[in-house]
Parts: sequence; C-alpha cells; structure tokens
Amino acid sequence: MSRVIQFREAVAEAMSEEMRRDENIYLMGEEVAEYNGAYKASKGMLDEFGPKRVIDTPIAELGFAGVGVGSAMNGLRPIIEFMTFNFSLVAIDQIINNAAKMYQMSGGQFNIPITFRGPTASAGQLGATHSQAFENWYANTPGLKVVVPSTPYDVKGLLKSAIRDDDPVLVMESEQMYGDKGEVPEEEYTLEIGKANIRREGKDVTIVSFGKIIKEALKAAEELEKEDISCEVIDLRTVRPIDYDTIIQSVKKTNRMVFLEEAWPLGSIATEVSFVVQREAFDFLDAPIRRLTTTDTPMAYAPTLVDAFLPNAKQVIDAVKGVMYIS
Repeated sequence: MSRVIQFREAVAEAMSEEMRRDENIYLMGEEVAEYNGAYKASKGMLDEFGPKRVIDTPIAELGFAGVGVGSAMNGLRPIIEFMTFNFSLVAIDQIINNAAKMYQMSGGQFNIPITFRGPTASAGQLGATHSQAFENWYANTPGLKVVVPSTPYDVKGLLKSAIRDDDPVLVMESEQMYGDKGEVPEEEYTLEIGKANIRREGKDVTIVSFGKIIKEALKAAEELEKEDISCEVIDLRTVRPIDYDTIIQSVKKTNRMVFLEEAWPLGSIATEVSFVVQREAFDFLDAPIRRLTTTDTPMAYAPTLVDAFLPNAKQVIDAVKGVMYIS
C-alpha cells in the first residue's frame, strides 16, 4: 500500500523509523528539535525521541560535525543536518579529512557510520553564498558516498540505506523539493545506494540528470514526445558511486546523450560521466555528447539573473534536437 506524502515527511519518516529500530542513532543540527527542523523535516521527532536523541546545536557546523564524527568512532550512528550544504564549508575539514579518511588512516579499525544531510544548490533568490551545488565537490572524495534523491520515494529509501551504511554518506536534498508530493509505500523498504533509476524509457536520446533539476529534463522529454522524439531519462540518484552501467546500456540503445546538471561546468559530474561514456561506448555514439550546466559564475540575486544562471527545459529540448541534427 502506498500513500501520497511530502518530501519533508518522507525524510522524517526515514529518520524516525531508523531511530526506532536502533537506539544508537541520533539527529543533531541547527533547529532540528524545538523548531521541528528549518524545513520541518524533523517534525515531531523531539516529542518522540527526546532531547538526548534530537539535539539542537549552536550555529557551529565545524563543532557539531566533529562531535558527530567522534561519536561515530565510538559506536553511535549520528545523522548530522546542515541547514544548507552551503554552510558545510566551515565543516568540510571534518567531513573530508576525518569522516572520509578515518577508516583508511586507522587501518580499518574505525568505521564512521555517519549521515550528513540537508539541502544543496539554489533555492530562489538567496544570493551567491547560499546557492551553490556541492554534490560534485564531495563526490570527488574517496571514502564518501553521495546521494542526491529527487522524489519522496527515493529520499526515504536512500536515507534509510544511508543511515544503515557503515561508511559516511551525504544525502543532498533541495529546499525547493521539501513540499513536493509523491507516492511512498507504507511498508518497510530501502533503496540501493549506487543504482540509477530510469524515470522514462525512450529510444532516440538518453538524458541523464539528478536532484531537483531533473524536473526540467522530464518536462523537456514530455514536450519532445509531442514531436515524436523519444527520450530516455535516467535519474542517477547517487553521484558516488555512479551507476555507469545503466547509462552506457542506454547510450548503446539511443546512440546519443545529453547530461543536465545544476553545477558549474568545470569538474562537474557531467564531465566525469561524459568521459566514461566516450571511453566505453564511443563506437555507439552518433553525435558528440552535450552537457547543460549552470553558467560559470556565482548565482546572482535578481530573478532575471537567476533564470539566466540555471539550465531549463528549453535548453534541454534544443540540446536533444542538436544531437539529433534537427534544426
């Protein structure tokens, strides 16, 4: 049985179910307790689990990320919420130099079963310092797993898997998705970290994306269907590890690929996937791979400049027609 719930409710359900299952799990971050979460993604959890397991913190990401890593080394399984991953930069030393590397540096003596979660990338008129996507930054780091769900169903299943994982996992969400609604099963389920999802099957072009920007890919595919252009849309779900096999098998079928990503072009996930596809499926490509990213500049505040910064469905449509050599 499924019911329709919001993305934020799926997040809260995932955390609550796992905390009921394992008393070593706790949630810590800014406004997660008394305020029910900055985006109400931990609503009701303080009442159920109490202040020792749902913990409000000062505005000190470096501090509470470090507390989380230390507690994970000592047998607990923390969920650390960043109000936005833009704020995680002051904790990046703990995430990369401690959480990601501790297992290797300790010769396998310390697992770090910690989940860092919160919104990433842009969310409207929030200015340059609150609008950056960090998925590709963290995906660059061995020792981390990086999950970017795009639906309530995905975030619940992937977050539960992240919490159960014995290694550090980043679950990167979006402020603009917390109100999204979707079907979520009432029964227990998890989703495999590292397995992509074919959101729409097609035969002419493969469109690869992840996170909230995939909505633009799905809009484009729907419009292109009206012109008898069939697009296969792949939701990566996870950007470390990346499910290359699903992408390559799709490209071998469609012979064309467009990658849509909300990130700056240099060092993007699109760059990495495009390299692997040309290496593994070059002979199947009938056109050069196209990638759509944000403009190579900090995101501005003005609405017109926000629109100019972000890739959109119209650009996806043009890119698809481009790889099909349709004028």
